[in-house]
Amino acid sequence: MKILIIDDEPFSQRLLTRQLARLGFTDVQCETRAQDALALLESGQLQPELILCDLQMPEMDGIECLRNLARIGYQGELVLISGEDLRVLQTAEKLAQVHRLDVLGALRKPVTNKQLGMLLARKRPHVEVAAATPAKTYAPEALRDAILQGRLVNHYQPKVNIATGHVTGVETLVRWQHPEDGLVYPDRFIGLAEEHGLIDALTRVVLSDALRQARRWRDAGLDLHLAVNVSMDNLAVLEFPDFVTRTARAAGVPLSALVLEVTESRLMKDPLASLDILIRLRLKRVGLSIDDFGTGHSTLAQLRDIPFDELKVDRSFVQGASRSAALQSILEASLNMARQLGIKTVAEGVEDLDDWSFLRQVGCEQAQGYFIARSMPGGDVQAWVADWEQRRWPQLGSGA
Repeated sequence: MKILIIDDEPFSQRLLTRQLARLGFTDVQCETRAQDALALLESGQLQPELILCDLQMPEMDGIECLRNLARIGYQGELVLISGEDLRVLQTAEKLAQVHRLDVLGALRKPVTNKQLGMLLARKRPHVEVAAATPAKTYAPEALRDAILQGRLVNHYQPKVNIATGHVTGVETLVRWQHPEDGLVYPDRFIGLAEEHGLIDALTRVVLSDALRQARRWRDAGLDLHLAVNVSMDNLAVLEFPDFVTRTARAAGVPLSALVLEVTESRLMKDPLASLDILIRLRLKRVGLSIDDFGTGHSTLAQLRDIPFDELKVDRSFVQGASRSAALQSILEASLNMARQLGIKTVAEGVEDLDDWSFLRQVGCEQAQGYFIARSMPGGDVQAWVADWEQRRWPQLGSGA
C-alpha cells in the first residue's frame, strides 16, 4: 500500500514513517507543503491508497487541503492528524465525510503505535466512490406508475434487544423495483413522493404489504413488532388512523404489534391535524417512535408535545460512540432522558462490536444496523432469526 504523509513538521513525519514501518507499511512518501502534495496528486505522479494529513500547517492548512482533495476527486482513504482540540478534530472528520472523502478516522498528536495500528486495521478494500457520478433522478409520473403497478417491495431490518439478544422486531424499508435500474433505495424517491403528493399512497401500500408479511411470520410462529416509517405528510389526513385500524384488522395483526416511526424530514403542515391523528393512534395502542432523534425537526419540542413511546437515536450519534467522548455524552444524555420519560430506546446504525458493547454498557435497550443484519426480503427473516439465536448471539452474549 502506498501512503502519503502531509505534515509540515519533519519530526512528526519521521515518527509516523517509523510507526508505519513497524506495522509493515514501508512505501511511504512525505510532503511538507500541502500545495506540493496536491500538485503531485493532480498530475498523476503520485497515487496513494492512503493519506495521513495534518490540520495545522502554514500556507495551506489541512481544511483547505481537504477541500482540494475533494475537488480533484481523490479516491483513496484518509486519516486526519492534529494536536488541536479533540472537538476540532472531530468536526474536521465530519467535514471530510461531507466532502465525500473516505475517512478512516482522526488521531491526536502525539500518535501512538497502538492508535495507528487500530485505525489501519479498519482499512477497507479500495472501491470506487459511487458518489462521483450524479444520481439518476426520476419523474413523479414514473413513481406514480410504480405505486399503482405494485413495483414497490419491502425489505426488513431486524431490531435486537441488546441485553438478552432476543429479536424484538423489524423496521420496514421500502425499495422500488425499477424495470431498468433494479432496486432503487428510498433516499432516491421518498422526497419525490412528498413533493408531488404521492407519499400517502406510497405509505398505504408499504403498510398494507408489511402487515400481510407480519401475518405470515405469525403463522410460522414468529411474533415480531413491525415498524413502518410515516412522513409528516401522512399525518395531515384525519382518516389515517382508521385506515391503519382497518388494514391491521384485515391482516389479522394486533395494533399493539405495530410501531409507526415518525420521520420528520419536514415540518408539520397542519399541527392540529397531526396531533389529532397521533393521539388517536396511541389510543388504539399503536406504538409511536420518534425517528432520527437529535437531527432535523426531531427535537425536544416534539418529544414534549407528542406521545411517543420509543426514541430512536440517530446513527450519527451511534457510529463511533465507543471512541468519542462527545458522542458518548450525547448518547448517554439521550438514553437517560428517555428512561426518565418511560420511553423505550433504539440505537440505529450499529456497525461494529465496539459500539455494540458500549451501547450494552450504557443500557440502551434495542439496536439495529449492519453489525446485526442488513435489511432483507420478508421471506429471509425467519431463517435469519434462527441463525442469529443459535450462532451469532451466543458468541456476543459471552463477550466474544
